[in-house]
Amino acid sequence: MDIQEFKNKIESEISSIKTVDELNNAKISLVGRKGLFSELIDSIKTLNNDEKKTFGREINELKKWAENSLKDLKEHFEAEEKRKKDLASRIDFTMPGKRPVVGKKHPVAQVMDEIIKIFSTLGFSVAEGPDIEIDYYNFEALNIPKDHPARDMQDTFYIKKGVVLRTHTSPVQIRTMESQLPPVKIIAPGAVYRCDSDVSHTPMFHQVEGLMVDKHIRFSDLKGILSIFIQEMFGSKTPLRFRPSYFPFTEPSAEVDIGCVICGGTGCRVCKDTGWLEILGSGMVHPQVFRIVGYDPEEVAGFAFGMGVERIAMLKFGIDDIRQFYYNDIRFLSQF
Repeated sequence: MDIQEFKNKIESEISSIKTVDELNNAKISLVGRKGLFSELIDSIKTLNNDEKKTFGREINELKKWAENSLKDLKEHFEAEEKRKKDLASRIDFTMPGKRPVVGKKHPVAQVMDEIIKIFSTLGFSVAEGPDIEIDYYNFEALNIPKDHPARDMQDTFYIKKGVVLRTHTSPVQIRTMESQLPPVKIIAPGAVYRCDSDVSHTPMFHQVEGLMVDKHIRFSDLKGILSIFIQEMFGSKTPLRFRPSYFPFTEPSAEVDIGCVICGGTGCRVCKDTGWLEILGSGMVHPQVFRIVGYDPEEVAGFAFGMGVERIAMLKFGIDDIRQFYYNDIRFLSQF
């Protein structure tokens, strides 16, 4: 047999070994007393003395190489077996497994759902509108004409001339009144956008606004609805008060305050020692708004209100920085 052909055959057999049992069998079949090398040894008898010397040296080198290759392979299998045993010894199979982290509803979404649920029980339906609005619905139809000082109250993102990211969900009220006749009884939840960012403001936040229009609607109806909401949201013993205010789309207008949920009304840093916290704005719909949408202010009346969902969540959960809601820190969010 040709020595190179024989070497190729041995290399092929060694490279195919995958297990310890295959290794032990290869030792016997290759370098054992009756192994493959016996074929070469028998072939030496047919050679002359000079050829026997050269061929014998090549056989010895090849056998030594085969033995070293098998030895290296054995050490590899032993090291792998030891690694597996060491790994198994470090694992306590009696310990409970690690459960995957399960997410939960964001605290702002929790409060949004609670607000919607409360007003739904009071007969309000949910209305929605686009986040990108034209100037008309965001300002003009709400009695805020161009160059009116009231526009300075809202730091607006302008996409292009006449197109804005809505600064409140009030445009939904206008769109709803344009599309249906009274009575109207809706809430408009959704995201709004303003160029403002600090511990109590973010460029994007959420509002829920409400609108009720019908014959003989009075300010006392507004007070009754909001009183029920406050008691459901913060507890039946929560005091509230209405303070005169100004909004261009309501007249008369009022801010609604609740007794400070942090200090119980005794005065603290959060309520600036007043014992009260501003919670939302409200008022009777301005007659001019009714005229713009085609309602007769002599025939119908209505009230509107609006609140920031993040602000209510901050008061409800005792959070002092609105930006915490949007850091996406699971340690913070998992508390609620």
